[in-house]
Amino acid sequence: MSAHSGISAHPAPGTDRSTPPRAQSPFNQPKAVWAVAFACVISFMGIGLVDPILPSLSAKLHATPSQVSLLFTSYLVVTAVAMLITGFVSSRIGAKRTLVAGLVLIVLFSALAGASGSIDGIVGFRAGWGLGNALFIATSLAVIVGSASGGFAGAIILYETALGIGIAIGPLLGGELGSISWRGPFFGVSVLMAIALVATVVLVEPTPVPPRRTSLADPLKALRHRGLLIMGLTALCYNWGFFTVLGYAPFPMDLGTQELGYVFTGWGLLVAFFSVFGAPWLQARLGIARALYLNLALFALDILVIGLFTTSRTTLIVAVIVAGAFIGVNNTITTQAVMTVAPVERPVASAAYGFVRFIGGGLAPYAAGKVAEHAGVHMPFYIGAAAVALGIGVLATGHSLLAEAERAQAAEAAGHSPAEARHETLEKRAVAEEFGSAG
Repeated sequence: MSAHSGISAHPAPGTDRSTPPRAQSPFNQPKAVWAVAFACVISFMGIGLVDPILPSLSAKLHATPSQVSLLFTSYLVVTAVAMLITGFVSSRIGAKRTLVAGLVLIVLFSALAGASGSIDGIVGFRAGWGLGNALFIATSLAVIVGSASGGFAGAIILYETALGIGIAIGPLLGGELGSISWRGPFFGVSVLMAIALVATVVLVEPTPVPPRRTSLADPLKALRHRGLLIMGLTALCYNWGFFTVLGYAPFPMDLGTQELGYVFTGWGLLVAFFSVFGAPWLQARLGIARALYLNLALFALDILVIGLFTTSRTTLIVAVIVAGAFIGVNNTITTQAVMTVAPVERPVASAAYGFVRFIGGGLAPYAAGKVAEHAGVHMPFYIGAAAVALGIGVLATGHSLLAEAERAQAAEAAGHSPAEARHETLEKRAVAEEFGSAG
């Protein structure tokens, strides 16, 4: 089992290994990494893009909140299932072609969603969008990890920064364009993703087909490993709460399209800030396990507040924005922990983990709408809070694994021995070989 997460840069050959290496900025990267990171921003915009237009879509297309929430469900459930095939595809056609294929699908299906005239049509095209998203996001993380300077942690921070910026900009773009027409956000993403597609084609070097092909069963087989399964189930519970807030909270707020865009932009800015700055600070002071326990407990409490004060617009808005802080912390710490505890190649671990967590995120918005129709507007948030609290219990069953990951990361932060440095180099090379290197 790999005990290394790559959270610091390694000294160059010939340097004195007795002195700790100077940390390299995660933002000093090759052009190819920036091209993929830009595409990541646009891709992640798709998560929060539809938030501001959910009530508008419900009214103009005569759909119930649960029907409109299928925009999240179709997108995320297809993304989850498609995560299982990303390694299979990428190991046969190479990383760059997989990235390009994913981007082409996003450009196509986002435009088709904007041109659609029914809620069923939009839901269907969002599913196609989810397929492109899965091909893109799984491969983009591997490309960034394989090509980025500054070590594994630098790559994760860059990736989470792109995620946070995308999530923050998505609602703002959705609100501004959605105030003109509900079709605007979909066409806007199609145009921006076309730009990202061109940048990827031009700046990312052609990648060879990896020598070893990944089978369709590899991600499912990886879930037999206890650490990966525990982290995945914890993320499923956490994402149930996350996407209950993201997918259903716009309805009881009763705000206009632009106002909803501003609220979720504030939320997304906190996601971005706490992903990059809050998570490392909290982990350094509390360690992985205690940081996650505390963060999940506070997030569950925040969702409970949303449920208790759903009829208070001010409280609801503040609690939704504050939720971004807990989501940002959880994203970064959990991503690094997963890659540390997983005894399989990182691309396979990423696919397996993504499959489990996105299932929770996909089902939660639709379930929230259905529950609200039968049990009232407060109940979806009570269930969301309970799901996150359940995640703490699930995570606690793997406490020893978190402690092991913490020791590995602490040892790496103090500097590798020569053998450890070689192991990390081989591990990073395995990622590059699995998906091809972006060079």
